Amino acid sequence: MSGTEQQPEIPALQAPKKKGPIVLATVFVIGMTGFFAILIWINWSKPRQQPEPLSKELTSIVQDMPGTSDAMLYVGLKDIRQSRFWNEALPDSLKRSIPFSAGKRVDGLMQQWGIDLSRDLDTLLISFQRSGRKQQNFIGVAWGDFTGKATAKALEAASLKTAEVGGRRAFALDSTLWVCPMGPRSMAIASSSDMLEGFFRPSGHLFERDSVTAAMIGKAAYKSHLWFTLSSPQWTAGALQSLTSKNRDVKSVGNVSSLQRLAMSVKFGDGLKGQSEWVYQDKRAAFFASSFLWGTITLTSNPGTRTSDAARALLKHFAVHQNLESVIITADLPLSAFRKQGEKP
Repeated sequence: MSGTEQQPEIPALQAPKKKGPIVLATVFVIGMTGFFAILIWINWSKPRQQPEPLSKELTSIVQDMPGTSDAMLYVGLKDIRQSRFWNEALPDSLKRSIPFSAGKRVDGLMQQWGIDLSRDLDTLLISFQRSGRKQQNFIGVAWGDFTGKATAKALEAASLKTAEVGGRRAFALDSTLWVCPMGPRSMAIASSSDMLEGFFRPSGHLFERDSVTAAMIGKAAYKSHLWFTLSSPQWTAGALQSLTSKNRDVKSVGNVSSLQRLAMSVKFGDGLKGQSEWVYQDKRAAFFASSFLWGTITLTSNPGTRTSDAARALLKHFAVHQNLESVIITADLPLSAFRKQGEKP
């Protein structure tokens, strides 16, 4: 070959195109889309289950209660006893151990009179009011066959003192329990004679005086069997802190401290239907609380966790979602969820 012969030209290698800006732009678009989706979800009012109405009889009782309510409880035990869940799923030991105690003295009197609340109490409606740091006032009405055993003569003999309240005879069975017969099967109960006086001589309506409690009663989905409301932030936080005292994860999130109000209701039938609404200070707090609860239920109910099979089966029937300032937890538990594995229906 001649030294003057030219070598073939080697084509120049092209530099690879930079994809960094495209990737960053894609991530930015996806991130902003997710952010706006969350923003819309937080501020979007979701459809609600239509709550059952409060009966006229209960409305007339509630509206005459004095003051404002920190907490209110209703138990329709007569209707609960007629449910299939009560008769087929609940053990007899639990049926006989209703967690109502009025103190050692009054419990002894009921035993002396032959009163069994699991059988003789039909309905209970009671409102609690905090007075100062320690004093707890309450006013309520109880219905049932127990009134035939706690006669006026028996109450007179057992009372520590008596008083005329609203034209009726009231009896102090303990230092913090006054009772006053209202009819053949109903009795008013209160922490003091003053509370009874305010009930029998009402000044205005509670629904107009206490808009917070009225709203929380309206949020209770099921009103015929069991419901309660916590209208005071102190009551609500205290109740949930006691329930979550052994769960550090729940307490560390900080949602309990920002919880304002709570309503819960349960309907007994072929199974259990329940709904609980937790009201927070703002939509953001409600969103983070619902996300945490949803994640906890989802992870706990997955296979491979330490959760028992029975607990995982129950968790599958729970649902959580955020609706504006509220976190709504629903449960629809069939009767089969409470039967032991292999047990026939």
